[in-house]
Amino acid sequence: MTNPSSERGQEAADVDLPTQYQPANVEGRLYERWVSRGLFTADPARDPSRPAYSIVIPPPNVTGSLHMGHALDHSIQDTLVRRRRMQGYEALWVPGMDHAGIATQNVVERELAKEGKSRHDLGREAFVERVWRWKGESGGRILGQMRRLGDSVDWTREAFTMDDARARAVRTIFKRLFDDGLIHRAERIINWCPRCLTALSDIEVEHADREGELVSIRYGSGEDELVVATTRAETMLGDTAVAVHPDDERYRHLVGREIELPLTGRRIPVVADAHVVPAFGTGAVKVTPAHDPNDFEIGRRHGLPSLAVLDERGVITAPGPFEGLDRFEARPAVVAALREQGRIVKEVRPYEHSVGHCQRCSTVVEPRVSLQWFVTVAPLAKAAGDAVRDGRVAIHPPEMAARYFEWVDDMHDWCISRQLWWGHRIPVWYGPDGETVCPGPDEEPPAGWTQDTDVLDTWFSSALWPFSTLGWPDRTPELERFYPTSVLVTGYDILFFWVARMMMFGLYAMDGAEPFKTITLHGMVRDQHGKKMSKSFGNVVDPLDWIDRYGADATRFTLLRGANPGGDVPVAEDWAQGSRNFCNKLWNATRFALINGAHVRGELPEDVTAVDAWILSRLQTVIAEVDGHLESFDFAKACEALYHFAWDEVCDWYVELAKVQLADGRAGATRRVLGEVLDKLLRLLHPVVPFVTEELWTSLTGSGQGTDTIVTAPWPEPDRARSAPAAEELVASLQRMVTEVRRFRADQGLKPGQKVAADLEWNGSPLAAHEDGIRSLLRLTEPAGGFSATASLPVEDVKVHLDTAGAIDVAAERKRLEKDLAAARKEIGQARGKLGNEAFMAKAPEAVVAKNRDRLAQAEADVRRIEAQLAALPTA
Repeated sequence: MTNPSSERGQEAADVDLPTQYQPANVEGRLYERWVSRGLFTADPARDPSRPAYSIVIPPPNVTGSLHMGHALDHSIQDTLVRRRRMQGYEALWVPGMDHAGIATQNVVERELAKEGKSRHDLGREAFVERVWRWKGESGGRILGQMRRLGDSVDWTREAFTMDDARARAVRTIFKRLFDDGLIHRAERIINWCPRCLTALSDIEVEHADREGELVSIRYGSGEDELVVATTRAETMLGDTAVAVHPDDERYRHLVGREIELPLTGRRIPVVADAHVVPAFGTGAVKVTPAHDPNDFEIGRRHGLPSLAVLDERGVITAPGPFEGLDRFEARPAVVAALREQGRIVKEVRPYEHSVGHCQRCSTVVEPRVSLQWFVTVAPLAKAAGDAVRDGRVAIHPPEMAARYFEWVDDMHDWCISRQLWWGHRIPVWYGPDGETVCPGPDEEPPAGWTQDTDVLDTWFSSALWPFSTLGWPDRTPELERFYPTSVLVTGYDILFFWVARMMMFGLYAMDGAEPFKTITLHGMVRDQHGKKMSKSFGNVVDPLDWIDRYGADATRFTLLRGANPGGDVPVAEDWAQGSRNFCNKLWNATRFALINGAHVRGELPEDVTAVDAWILSRLQTVIAEVDGHLESFDFAKACEALYHFAWDEVCDWYVELAKVQLADGRAGATRRVLGEVLDKLLRLLHPVVPFVTEELWTSLTGSGQGTDTIVTAPWPEPDRARSAPAAEELVASLQRMVTEVRRFRADQGLKPGQKVAADLEWNGSPLAAHEDGIRSLLRLTEPAGGFSATASLPVEDVKVHLDTAGAIDVAAERKRLEKDLAAARKEIGQARGKLGNEAFMAKAPEAVVAKNRDRLAQAEADVRRIEAQLAALPTA
């Protein structure tokens, strides 16, 4: 930036800002100051006239660390909360963690394994104590990382899904559901991990395409022969039927008859079921109710037995030669035995299909019939669907609602039990004669009764999060003030697994009151090529690495600038570097302003220059635009608007033009306008980039805004009285003129800072009043003795005569212009040809015709401009 004006005198501020912005020297210090002053602490009793705004953080796993998905999710939430806080809301953002049953138990079991022990060596009670100790010593690392990102959460309300308050909430809702007949125990088919030895929820199963082997097997013989195909030959040992479609003429004669199941000596029925697709494969499918979810449903419809042939570790239990073999050992052995009997119709061939894996240990998941606890979801799911359909809850973007309805309208009973030791233990006790009791949270079970050994699915406790974190089941002041919460921010990938369950439990527990007013869904963070981030791909980005190198603000801005509603968010390191440069640009511009006496004291002057009026007018438009984008959760558009206003208009144009005004009699008004623009700009940017804006704003304003922190500074509102269309048009004309001359200079190889003598022929243009600013922007000096124009450019009704002797290659410039002239004339010919074609004019849409007319007008203007430039070139 330039040196301070010699005329700034007493208007200059004391500038404590270093010459360069170093995020590491600012971020930690500011965050601890904010927390220590209680700026993020919400008070339900404070000023009831203030509107309430609340968000509960999607609780990260206690085992987790900050990844790019978290960073995006938290940056969005923090932007929303900080803006509402500035708007005068009583804003509450509740932090906390999930106990992550399977993941946490696995971590501690691995530690024990290093000591040569298992959890069974400790026993249940001692093992759970060991997990609590691990949580206190090593768990929750992500909470410190949230501070580094700048999360403005209310740390006084930090919650954990296994703490006492949440445990009481879990017991309360379980009891209520149990008494209402909405929780039951039954044998059903579930996802089972043979390594973790527990049932899994759908979200704990990750599907990936794997190449397997498809084998076609002949069942029965002669007229009773059927051929089925499978990738899991070992499960045929548990088949209890073969199913065909009721309308399939090929097999109608077999329905109701029994055929021989190879290798077993058993005879099994052929049943007709509409689930079978006749056109797929042979149109006949093996039915193994104990080991396939679709087969389980077929079995229930036809009263088939469920014959389990795999134990909890995936080992064959069926008597015979395969007993004791692991499922993957048994598969080729079964195929070999079938081949020996001549039962293989087609040779084994490769077949790619989707295979479920345990999210925690990557073991292939086994569908398995098991005695588990379930929630009857039908009435709860209907209520969750109705809340969105009748408008009580809005899903944003709206097109995501269709996916939500697909899930809640066809939801199956929810398996809530897990065969773990870490988690909320099922609050059901069994008596000596098989009696069952479910006492409430404040009741004791009968003496001598035995508690169920299973624990609840992690998602059960997190489904209570919007109200359990506010004190439910007690009617606390927090619950009264902040429930329903205002908005839920989360990725679209857990719309069903978490969001739908919170909707069900919130409506049920809170007497029909929805848990949040709005659900806003963002996409997944991907690499710059749109590829999923994966360790196997080598494209994972650690947000903490970016924070270390570029700062939290740059990391947040990079993510939010790509956060289009519902869309995936690509990121790249050079984009983070660009965001860091943006923060530096703000720093340098504000430092320049302070050096030159910019301030926010007193009212804005009424008598301002056209340049000052222009930037104030543009500021009002940007305030309205950013407000609209943030209200509609379009963070990408909000960031784009702020970026281009800050960089392009404020820094590249206004600051440069203001330098001239700061050096003359207009300095007083310009100092105030410059302070005003930066004040409002920094406030608009604060929710997105909180650290750099706080450091700059407090230096700029002091206590001039009634607060010494931007955290509680008023959110800007547009002042339509400052709209100045005439000034905007004038400066737009100035920008076009400067851009055109700069382009000419660049074409001639002139360096941006190289000064060139010029005579400006104004011809009555209002731009004449801004000659000093134009000359400064274009590095044009006043013509001196012996001035002789070597080139003339007609731009914006002004003729710019330049003396570029020795700086311009006239022959090269003539050649360039002649090439451009030929291209423009060709464009005219093409446009006129289309507009003169009767067939084209009769069929083309009006928008296409209008576009060609615009092309013609632009090309004709280009020809006039280029011809004038050629005429102005020296002849020798």
